[in-house]
Amino acid sequence: MASHEGGSRPRYNSTTSGQLQEKLATRSVQKHDWNRAVSEAEKIVGYPTSFLSLRWLLSDEIANVALHLRKLVGSNHPLLKTAKTLIYNDKNQQAWGLIVLLVSKAAGHVANIPDMEQDKSAGVLHSQRALAEVTEMIRTSHLVHQGMLNLQSFDNAGNDLSGDSDMIFGNKIALLGGDYLLANACQQVATLRNQDLNMLISSAFRDLAESNYIGERDEQNNPLPTKPHPSAKDFATDVNSLEDLGFGDLEDNTEPMKIDGVVGNPEKEWSLRHILGGGSLLGKSCQGAMMLGGHPEPLQKQGYLFGKHLSLAWQACIDLQPFLLPKLPMGAQFSLVSAPVLFHLEHDETLYEEIEKGRKSVDNIDYTKVYQAVVQGPGVEKTKILMRKHSIAAMKVLNELPVNDARMALQNIILAMQEL
Repeated sequence: MASHEGGSRPRYNSTTSGQLQEKLATRSVQKHDWNRAVSEAEKIVGYPTSFLSLRWLLSDEIANVALHLRKLVGSNHPLLKTAKTLIYNDKNQQAWGLIVLLVSKAAGHVANIPDMEQDKSAGVLHSQRALAEVTEMIRTSHLVHQGMLNLQSFDNAGNDLSGDSDMIFGNKIALLGGDYLLANACQQVATLRNQDLNMLISSAFRDLAESNYIGERDEQNNPLPTKPHPSAKDFATDVNSLEDLGFGDLEDNTEPMKIDGVVGNPEKEWSLRHILGGGSLLGKSCQGAMMLGGHPEPLQKQGYLFGKHLSLAWQACIDLQPFLLPKLPMGAQFSLVSAPVLFHLEHDETLYEEIEKGRKSVDNIDYTKVYQAVVQGPGVEKTKILMRKHSIAAMKVLNELPVNDARMALQNIILAMQEL
């Protein structure tokens, strides 16, 4: 176990920033396979941490939700897509509980924690394992809540909805199912009896809620990119420009993030959207794991930075996927606020005329036209730089932790992202 006294320092690796960049920029001789990296990481912490493996999934309440969900089969309710993504454990859905456990084990804990509070077989504390489950529950509840439809658009407000019984039923399941998971998460955090942790996770709740109010939206609350501001500074070509991407969270991350001058700046807007929409939760969960392990506040803050940068690197990797295909599949859509699109709009504002067609519904946008423009512009290459930038930042934090199998597993996950 990687536990150590608060006054003694473990042996650290002295890898330089240049070596980290070289490691990320070149493919290793043995290709890093994503599924293998995650599978080996799960063995290190003792058990699978995906949505289906959590204990609360076996409860009667969730079983009833799953039973009612079958009634939506055949409808077009977006909750079905969410359920499918969770059931098949799509690699685009980050295994955040696993990351929290790996960070917990990589950092270890102070030696004066009683034996009864330690899970010695996995090398983590029972409270850290509970926090990992809370992280998965909050993330899943957010995804489920997003599977709701606005059945009363502005033009049809007040109309009879009796003919949309499946859609109404789907909304009820999404609302109640998400609320159930969120309530359980709150209850589990409270049982840990740590006021500072409670404050930290509560601020992550707030950030998730605020993520739904950044920038323009269509009538179904699908996000639309903001027209780039002419004076926006281009950070994407500089892998060392991370200090320019703070939103007040580097001083006190329990306070609301500062958004002045962010909207209209492609990289800052992208970063803010995805920090609020998930990076804050992962970062604060990693910070909370350090807190539970008894580590000093500076190392706790490093845990936050690791989770935030890993989440952003992961999101950049996800954003890239549709634009690496030979052509866009028939009827396929992609996120209009993905990094390649935002960077291309900065390069060619004329494409924004197509984006504006989605004010009522994003379905009105010609995705093939947007796709063809983006793949021919600089957006894809800038997104690769963006992913490498945040990967290097996450690696730098790992370099401050003791050398052990959990740290190596986290490094392998970051490297495997480069191969997706």
